[in-house]
Amino acid sequence: MKVALFATCLTDTFFPRVGQAVVRLLRRCGCTVEFPAAQTCCGQPAFNSGFLEHAAALARRMIRVFERYETIVSPSASCVSMVRHHFPELLAAEPRWCRQAQRLADRTYEFATFAIGRLGLDPAACLKFTEPVTFHYPCHARGIYGAADLQRWLAANPSNEVRIPQHPDCCCGFGGIFAVDYPEISGAMLEDKLDVLVATGARLVICNEAGCALQMLGGARRRSLPLRFKHLAECLAEGLGVLEPVA
Repeated sequence: MKVALFATCLTDTFFPRVGQAVVRLLRRCGCTVEFPAAQTCCGQPAFNSGFLEHAAALARRMIRVFERYETIVSPSASCVSMVRHHFPELLAAEPRWCRQAQRLADRTYEFATFAIGRLGLDPAACLKFTEPVTFHYPCHARGIYGAADLQRWLAANPSNEVRIPQHPDCCCGFGGIFAVDYPEISGAMLEDKLDVLVATGARLVICNEAGCALQMLGGARRRSLPLRFKHLAECLAEGLGVLEPVA
């Protein structure tokens, strides 16, 4: 199967190791992975800020860049949600583009749901934690996968100790432009989220969104909290031996 990697802006800029993990896992599962170098932002920041014309222009660009691929995979449920749920409505007034947007939406997948649900990657065989682990469920994953799905993947191996945070679906306060427009509210939400994670006693936090990871990593460092953040793809790749483990 040929797969195109949609890396996303934040992953490419701040968490390239996540992109490496996704590529190596897909190849391990028998996929041929290509990276369309012309890809840019999916337009979500513009869309969330109300700049719909700018967002529509980026949506058309993304459609053109990925039009020759039958399967597109991304490590970010947030960006996948933008493509799958908002591209068709964004281009609804342009029938030809709307049809192409829907076709792209139907071919775009979040990495974990694709690897586990479509390729049959077994988290019980791949995820081997040597310490207690907790997790953050990102808001934008709603409609893609649930908090219960993430918990189930992490706990698939009975030797893993997964500590469920209180209110696991509570927002970290990032929300893209929300954190810029409402810094006081965003900061308060971040403090609450960090308190919840620390209360689990786990030091390793699985977080599958780069924006959320940046938000919580920054807050944890400012408070000198011993929390570490990893994407599920990194943990799967480490467990399979296709990516060198990091502490």
